[in-house]
Amino acid sequence: MTTSPFPDGFLWGAATAAHQVEGNNVASDLWALENVEGSPMAERSGDACDSYHRWPEDLDIVRDLGLNSYRFSIEWSRIEPVHGHISRAALAHYRRMIEGCLARGLTPVVTLHHFTSPLWFQRAGGWTAPGSTELFRAYVRAVLPILDGVDWVCTINEPNMVAMVSAARDTGGTETVAGALPAPEQPLVDALVAAHRAAREELSAVPGLRSGWTVANQNFQALPGEEAAARAWAALREDQFIDAAKGDDFIGVQAYTRLMIGRTGPVEAPEGTRRTQMGWELYPDAIEGAIRYTAGRIDTPIVVTENGIATGDDDERAEYLAGALAGLERALADGIDVRGYVHWSLLDNYEWGSWAPTFGLVSVDRETFARTVKPSAHWYAEAVRRRSQR
Repeated sequence: MTTSPFPDGFLWGAATAAHQVEGNNVASDLWALENVEGSPMAERSGDACDSYHRWPEDLDIVRDLGLNSYRFSIEWSRIEPVHGHISRAALAHYRRMIEGCLARGLTPVVTLHHFTSPLWFQRAGGWTAPGSTELFRAYVRAVLPILDGVDWVCTINEPNMVAMVSAARDTGGTETVAGALPAPEQPLVDALVAAHRAAREELSAVPGLRSGWTVANQNFQALPGEEAAARAWAALREDQFIDAAKGDDFIGVQAYTRLMIGRTGPVEAPEGTRRTQMGWELYPDAIEGAIRYTAGRIDTPIVVTENGIATGDDDERAEYLAGALAGLERALADGIDVRGYVHWSLLDNYEWGSWAPTFGLVSVDRETFARTVKPSAHWYAEAVRRRSQR
């Protein structure tokens, strides 16, 4: 029997985010943007996947696939829809979800902020406004009582993406090369780091809880002779966010593709390159590259908190997964401290303005919300079973 590099207790899971699956997050900033007259969003989230009510069915799917973890986010705008008003009913809802995971033998991986904020927070100036750190701290403190039994908490999802998207919005930039985004403004970076550290201070009061944040790793790769340009490009967009996780209990690594960097910045992949529904290069080695890059910068345990592909071809999803898991296995065999792999996503969901990209292991009927488990989900389940038995 071949010895597996996957340690006991390795997390095998699937992920969702509140705004993308719950539906009717009416107090959030993104809901307001989706529904304003002349919205730049092509489509609205609306009822989404109705997971706010159908979460038991979603957890049953994760359990029945033989996975052992589920990543989901708590929606701040539900917990605190109005500044200073904490909803006990919303807290009880997310506590039921946590208990639902535990009852099914699933390890909950809880994210406290996944892109959306309460509208009141955004209108007050958002992350860079005076007092924003303490506002986020107060929210985290309100959530602490429901986190009993939770071992893994992500404070902020992809802060580098939050900061880069903000920079793109502030400069009015919509056209990008190969999906690249402008460098973030440093005051926003500093504010996000401060909020993360304040959250970790609060979370340290929960026995056994491990906390960190997740970083979007874009696998910046240099064209021949352009290594300095690639390092400079990554420094502001990725490295400083990875470095901020030094000393954390873990860092969430999230990767989907790569981005080639030339002397003047990003370059498009050659004509004929296979692409996903997002227009990204189909690059299964993304997660191995992200793991190795992160481990090369900091000595912090890694959890793959997102990795997947937007495709309408389910065979292609299984192909991508096969490549990704092979790379994950190589990284583990080389001694890199990876504690889990959580696939994005469990469901076909709302992709921040559009329903067209399908990342899910499970399709969702937009009218009835009926869930249909795809063959790629069973492929993933079998791959996990094989790796768990060796």
